[in-house]
Amino acid sequence: MIDLDNQTNYQIDIDSLNSISSYLDISSEVELLIVDDRAMQTINKEHRGVDKSTDVLSFPLGNIEHMPLGSIVISIDKAKKLAQSLKHTIDDEICLLFTHGLLHILGYNHESDSGEMRTKEEDIIQYFSLPKSLIVRTYEET
Repeated sequence: MIDLDNQTNYQIDIDSLNSISSYLDISSEVELLIVDDRAMQTINKEHRGVDKSTDVLSFPLGNIEHMPLGSIVISIDKAKKLAQSLKHTIDDEICLLFTHGLLHILGYNHESDSGEMRTKEEDIIQYFSLPKSLIVRTYEET
C-alpha cells in the first residue's frame, strides 16, 4: 500500500504505482512524496548535504514492525523534464522513478551490486511495458 503525499497539483496515477508494489510483493506501507524542485533541493541538502534538486530520493526504514518500509520522494519538475526530453509520458517517468526508489528501499544498490538492481528494474520495465530505466539511461550515457 502506498501512502501518497502529493504536494503538487499533478494528478498521480496511484493504481499503476500500487501495481508495481504488488508485483514486488510489498506488504508493508510505502510513503510517497511528490514535490517540486525547490522542496526536493531542501530535502536533498538536509539529508545528503547536496544543495541541488534531484529526480528521486529513497529513505529505507528497514523491517520495523508497524512502520512503513520507507519513503520515496519524487520531484514532479524533474519527472516532467525527463519525460519530455526522453519522449514518454510523465506517468511513465513517475513509474520509473518510483520503481528505482522502491528497489533502493528493498536493499538494491546499482552503485555497488553486480547488476542485480539493473536486472530487477529491467524485469519490472518489461512486465509493465515502461520505457528505459534510470540505470539503463545512466549506463548509456557513459
